[in-house]
Amino acid sequence: MANYLSEPPAGSESDWRGLPGGSASEPTTNLFRAFLGGSGRVEGLERYGTLAARVLMSQIFIISGIMKILDPAGTAAQMEGRGMFWVPFFLWAAVAVELGGGMSLLVGYKARFGALLLFLFLIPVTLTFHNWWTYLDPKEQHVNMLFFLHNLTLMGGLLLAMTFGPGPLSIDLWRRRA
Repeated sequence: MANYLSEPPAGSESDWRGLPGGSASEPTTNLFRAFLGGSGRVEGLERYGTLAARVLMSQIFIISGIMKILDPAGTAAQMEGRGMFWVPFFLWAAVAVELGGGMSLLVGYKARFGALLLFLFLIPVTLTFHNWWTYLDPKEQHVNMLFFLHNLTLMGGLLLAMTFGPGPLSIDLWRRRA
C-alpha cells in the first residue's frame, strides 16, 4: 500500500502528492480536457494554486487570532453570551489554534496537522456560535446560517489540504527534499 502522506521516492511513477499518474514535470497541453474533462494536469495550478489556496484559507484564521488578541474583553463577552465556561482558557486556546494553525497552513510547515487542527477547531466553534436554527429573528438566523455554511466551506478546503498536502511551494516539501 502506498504511503500518500510523504513524497514519493525519486524515479517513482507518482506526482508530488504521492498519487499515481505521471510526474510533476509533465504539464498539461490540453487545458480544455483538464478543466472540463477532469483529466490531465495543469502544472501552474499544481505549483501555485496550492500556495494561493493556503494563503487564502490561512488569512481568516490569522486575522481572527490577531483580533482576539487586540480585543480579548470583547471576545470574552461574546463567548460568555453564548454560554461558554472557562472563557479565559478557551479564549487563549482559540488564539493559539488560530495563529498556530493559520501560520502552519500559510507557510506549509506541518500543514496537514495545521489543517486538521483548524478543521477540528471549527466543529465546536460552528455549532456554538453559528447554530442558526436557535435564532428567532429571521435576519440573525439568515446571517448565522451564512456563517455556518462559510465554516463548512472552510472545513472543505481544510479537508483538501489534509488530503493533498501543502503542495510543492511549502516548507514541508522543501524539508523532505533537503
